[in-house]
Amino acid sequence: MINRVIWIVLDSVGMGALPDAEKYGDAGSNTIGNISKALGGLHLPNMEKLGLGHIDGMIGINKTENPIGCYGRFAEKSEGKDTTTGHWEMAGVCLETAFPTYPNGFPEEIITAFEKEIGTKIIGNKPASGTAIIEELGKEHIKTGYPIVYTSADSVFQIAAHEEIISTNRLYEMCKIARKILQGEHGVARIIARPFIGKPGNFTRTANRRDFSLTPPYNTLLDNLKNADLNVIGVGKIEDIFSGQGITEAIHTKNNMDGVDQTLNYMKQDKKGLIFTNLVDFDMKWGHRNNVKAYAQGLADFDKRLPEIFDTMKDTDILFITADHGCDPTMPGTDHSREYVPFLAYGKPLEKNINLGTRTTFADMGQTVAEIFHVEPVKHGNSFLKEIIKK
Repeated sequence: MINRVIWIVLDSVGMGALPDAEKYGDAGSNTIGNISKALGGLHLPNMEKLGLGHIDGMIGINKTENPIGCYGRFAEKSEGKDTTTGHWEMAGVCLETAFPTYPNGFPEEIITAFEKEIGTKIIGNKPASGTAIIEELGKEHIKTGYPIVYTSADSVFQIAAHEEIISTNRLYEMCKIARKILQGEHGVARIIARPFIGKPGNFTRTANRRDFSLTPPYNTLLDNLKNADLNVIGVGKIEDIFSGQGITEAIHTKNNMDGVDQTLNYMKQDKKGLIFTNLVDFDMKWGHRNNVKAYAQGLADFDKRLPEIFDTMKDTDILFITADHGCDPTMPGTDHSREYVPFLAYGKPLEKNINLGTRTTFADMGQTVAEIFHVEPVKHGNSFLKEIIKK
């Protein structure tokens, strides 16, 4: 019997370019493999025990005899390579059309409407690295009080503001206004609040980031679990990604280790259902910043916490570990990469050393969780529960 699924998303930890990666400018991307190659290897003993090195196509990770977990790799069926698309697909929503992107900045009608609603002008309005644009425009922002608006290769409308110039609550209000404007044709996946502190030449982004996503177009796994009176606990930015839909309880986190701590806190409680955790530092702090060494250290730091997770698991718990896209820090540019994602599963109710091979959609994960809890199936995907459950 399975009473609870602990599902941890290592944000951006991809494992090799998808067949259509060239269309996205991502040929040759391989977040795990290229990091390992750049550093002469990665040592992740606990994920290796689960079978990480045995996944189809995995390079740069040691294989271990008799893995104790189930393992596989998953392709993204939806168009896109962003956080919202990946998480929604895991929960059963596959997008046939990618969210809109703005490589030349947002059109005048969007900016004019936004400035009118917030009662002030903006600066920026171009694609940029988040750390670079606050260094470029931070001084002007402090002088004028105008928020910095920018985007990236992803479907995002980002608003950066110094916490002493525009309070975080006011920044969140601006994001909500932008969310109301950016619908339909201009319905970007996420509006992101990017608060920062410091002085010119030494600005630092804070942990008060918030994401304001579109609402999923139809019920996800989370809705189906909630409708069946099961707990759906979001740790990190899960609540934001799903715009609060299908969530029964949520907590935002400061960093990866806080995310692990909060997950462990919830695991010590006795609540049937899903604990859904996103660990964002891989993506936000290291992937987008092309910081190969820090990314590798982040993987090692998470791996070191796995024994705590194993020891806290109840006999009726199972653990999923996966990712939502890639963000290869060794590649030119700072954008997400269109990659396969690894998948690991572990728990006393599950068989050991089961190779799930290559799956064609992230939605297989959500469909499996739906079958575990005997709730309404999600719209896409095929369950692999029968392949991993103890006979």
